[in-house]
Amino acid sequence: MGGDLLTAEALAAGYGPVPVLHNVDLRVPTGTIAAVIGANGAGKTTLLRALSGMLRPTAGRIVFDGRDLRGTPVEQLVRRGVAHVPEGRGVIGELTVAENLRLGALWRRDRAAAASALDEVYQLFEPLARRRRHLGHQLSGGERQMLALGRALVGRPRLLLLDEPSLGLAPRVVAQTMALLRQLCDDTGLTVLLVEQNVRSALAVADQGIVMSLGRVVLAAPAARLRDDAELRHAYLGF
Repeated sequence: MGGDLLTAEALAAGYGPVPVLHNVDLRVPTGTIAAVIGANGAGKTTLLRALSGMLRPTAGRIVFDGRDLRGTPVEQLVRRGVAHVPEGRGVIGELTVAENLRLGALWRRDRAAAASALDEVYQLFEPLARRRRHLGHQLSGGERQMLALGRALVGRPRLLLLDEPSLGLAPRVVAQTMALLRQLCDDTGLTVLLVEQNVRSALAVADQGIVMSLGRVVLAAPAARLRDDAELRHAYLGF
């Protein structure tokens, strides 16, 4: 690990006149998983949208790999290595698996590198390799999650912003998805900021837990501490 890949300082954001994020500070070291947890309405999705450039912050700083990202267009963030997989996954049902994946590599000028990245994704997600000619709407929920993740990974990002990857999935598929994220971080140095309602699954693979409430970070602690400290879990996580 080589220091913090992503930091946010006094970050504020909202929608029109409605503020959502208030003075948010966070740090995500390179090659780690940070799980952002909290109740519905805590501001978790808004945080990811602000970090990925989809929502312009009203105050504060976002620093990625030592660079201030304020005002950086989304397409430039992608080229710098930031990938965002939003809630709902965003698979295009009218396109095949292969076509969806190629969308993730459109910006890559090196065709050989793009082809290699596609091969890597097919090796990671064998069901996608078998169904590469199937349309997106023909896939199961778990396969659509694989496709959304695969499309992000084809760009070989350094930072993956992932919103509710377990939503609507069977427990077995959730466990496989979380294990894959851990493997990617350990093997490739990928850094993940994970928003997740399934707190136990998220903390099982995360290095850090970031608890949000009403648009603020109320606790940032090692994931193991949040998992093992019953008093903290009861106070902040409700179980």
